[in-house]
Amino acid sequence: MTSQLQERPGVGLTLRATTAAELMMPNPVSIRDVATIKEALALLTDHGFSGAPVIDKAGRPVGVLSRSDLLVHEREKVEYVKSPEFYDPADFAEKVPAGFQVERVDRTMVRDVMTPVVFSVVAESIAKNVVSQMLGLKVHRLCVVDESGVLVGVISALDVLRQLRG
Repeated sequence: MTSQLQERPGVGLTLRATTAAELMMPNPVSIRDVATIKEALALLTDHGFSGAPVIDKAGRPVGVLSRSDLLVHEREKVEYVKSPEFYDPADFAEKVPAGFQVERVDRTMVRDVMTPVVFSVVAESIAKNVVSQMLGLKVHRLCVVDESGVLVGVISALDVLRQLRG
């Protein structure tokens, strides 16, 4: 079986983009820091994302939430069940109409489980330097911010791959 990408002697891959603005996905989907874990999980799942920037009410990135962050939270979460002396299932069943169920809601907010580190660049950053920064920091994505620190884009490893040409 032959590879789709075959190296040609003396010819390497070239990055077409010259700036971060050319690499980034503008107007990225982001998660508010006060969103619940359930809301964040729905957002990531519905969009098929492995992670997303977390923003404050001003739109500035304050962290990143990844599926890994959610898995760690789920694994470390401890749920305590009320003991029978405080809870009589018969009393509770009378209050819940037939066909309904009671869900234990996790009220944990995104800001409590996100990775509270933001690596960002400005749109005018040189693309080659952006790629070097991603490699050096060993990150999958960088936030792109404007002069006031508001999130305007995200550069993922996939965005970089899209800009490579042989």
